[in-house]
Amino acid sequence: MTDLALAADFPRPSEDEWLRLVDKAIKGGDFERRLVSLTADGVRIEPLYTRRHAIADRATLAPGAAPLLRGSRVPDAAGWDLRQLCAEPDPVAANAEILEDLAGGTTSVLLQIAAPGWTGIGYEQAVMARALQGVMLDVAPISLVAGEYTPDAAGSLMALWRAAGVADNHRRGAFNYDPLGTLATTGALYHPVPRALEIAADLVRTAAPMPEVTALRANGHAWHLGGATEAQEIGLVLASMVAYLRACEARGFAPDKALPSIAVTLAADADQFLTIAKLRAARRVVWRLAEACGAADAAARVSFTAETSARMLAKRDPWVNMLRTTIAAAGAAMGGGDAITVLPFTWALGRPDGFSRRIARNTHHVLLEEAGFGRVADPAGGSWYVERLTDDLATKAWETFQAIEAEGGLAAALETGSVQQVLGKAQEARRKLIATGRKELTGTSAFPRLGDDGVSVEPWPTEVPSARLNGAKVQALRLERASAPFERLRDAADAYTKETGEQPRVFLASLGPLAANATRTTWIRNFLAAGGIDSVGGESYLTSADAGRAFGEAGTCIACLCSSDEIYGELGEATASLLKTAGAERVYLAGRPKDQEAALGAAGVDEMLYAGMDAVVALSAIQAALGIRGG
Repeated sequence: MTDLALAADFPRPSEDEWLRLVDKAIKGGDFERRLVSLTADGVRIEPLYTRRHAIADRATLAPGAAPLLRGSRVPDAAGWDLRQLCAEPDPVAANAEILEDLAGGTTSVLLQIAAPGWTGIGYEQAVMARALQGVMLDVAPISLVAGEYTPDAAGSLMALWRAAGVADNHRRGAFNYDPLGTLATTGALYHPVPRALEIAADLVRTAAPMPEVTALRANGHAWHLGGATEAQEIGLVLASMVAYLRACEARGFAPDKALPSIAVTLAADADQFLTIAKLRAARRVVWRLAEACGAADAAARVSFTAETSARMLAKRDPWVNMLRTTIAAAGAAMGGGDAITVLPFTWALGRPDGFSRRIARNTHHVLLEEAGFGRVADPAGGSWYVERLTDDLATKAWETFQAIEAEGGLAAALETGSVQQVLGKAQEARRKLIATGRKELTGTSAFPRLGDDGVSVEPWPTEVPSARLNGAKVQALRLERASAPFERLRDAADAYTKETGEQPRVFLASLGPLAANATRTTWIRNFLAAGGIDSVGGESYLTSADAGRAFGEAGTCIACLCSSDEIYGELGEATASLLKTAGAERVYLAGRPKDQEAALGAAGVDEMLYAGMDAVVALSAIQAALGIRGG
């Protein structure tokens, strides 16, 4: 067959022609402000990528070749390791979950051990043996999430392998010891940092005879949950790896031997392209680090795992989490994750049930079996957008890493609090984007659903292991999901309803014909619902008297005018004054007609509610006016 030139009969447009059409469409508006966006790291996202954005060397790169942008290996029919997390604290129940997950198609186990900061099963050999009863330990890889108890849990796991007669070269799994990540998330360690790093290096030596077992983990998901941007997450992973490599070298274990024993975990979230680029960029900078250490060949043996972000999961309308985790898992797959963990969609609410775990498993199967993601090497490779995004993230990540090294390394940066400060700023910037509507959370800040969403799970245990951690102490990262500020408002509204027997409500005085008030009436309903506040009224009131009568019958003390600026000019002042006379304690107005603001305020409008304001602050004030405490 000859090549098909599908566009041969069409003229080739130039970028200048496209720009002229864009200028016409935006009517001379600001191109940069309207069409160019920035990531949280300040990486520029263009509205159009062309051949001038292409990176010259990318066409010749292959999977497994330096600098590993296109993956550490050529994909096979198996795709990736389907690694399911089990955090069930009861070992009998945990065993049932694990066996069900493996029977349902998962290929490895991520076992959470109870440790300071989180729940799980005990690390004792007998307890772990019960949880793993019936698991073929020479077939299914076992990975641990054990925090400060990782060395103890690793000892129990090795004892189970010995008892099962599994030879060293047939053992598969990950101990995942990450003392610096644990220090950042919990704020304390048993030992001072130098001793904790010595233990980490000794664990690498212990795992050395087991080629398919990694001892340490540079866990980017922990930094992600603490507020890190994409580049910050990669940079902190690099800083962790360097600290562990130095500790290993100090104990006589060279970087080329130690590096493959340090796994990398990254968070995959609902921004699909950033997730793809993050995994690709992480492989590139890890290779660069390995090259600088004289261990470039060992970089291809570093395991890159991805976990769907806990930060992006919401408690309210958690069905939307299914979409989030699917997009995240797809991004992780296209980014080349060696192992992927999909958190159940009810993870933010409590202990996953059988249905939510099955959905998590089946997310993998749909991507693997139906979409065929595992059969394609680096499907995003060659995309001018993704390649540029990858390079820009790698550059920003390296800058983050260098800044940490300039402070003396990650441990020193944690002790001074500079890492916590930087991540706190990123977290606050993200909170403002969400609160002001520039970044929407479907089901939480956008299109919220009042009432029962039909999901009920057993809450996580409130008691977690505690211990006297008298070693290193630092300020712990603030671990918070993106939807938490709105969820606190919803919780306060629910408590009010439970206490009073009534849903908090605001009367909507929708003035003028439907065509004039529908847009702002719909917007304010959603705005209020994000704070757990219902709305009544909302019919088209053609006169101020009609709106006043309806307010008197509504049985609420708060009202909000909804209409166009033109109708506000005709009916706004009279209606606000009448509502105040009728007993409205506060009168709001949907919109921001600046030329009428003074007159409307004088007539009785207390505050204007508009797109772009801090919704959490505004809703907290409305809740207070309604008598709701704690929002």
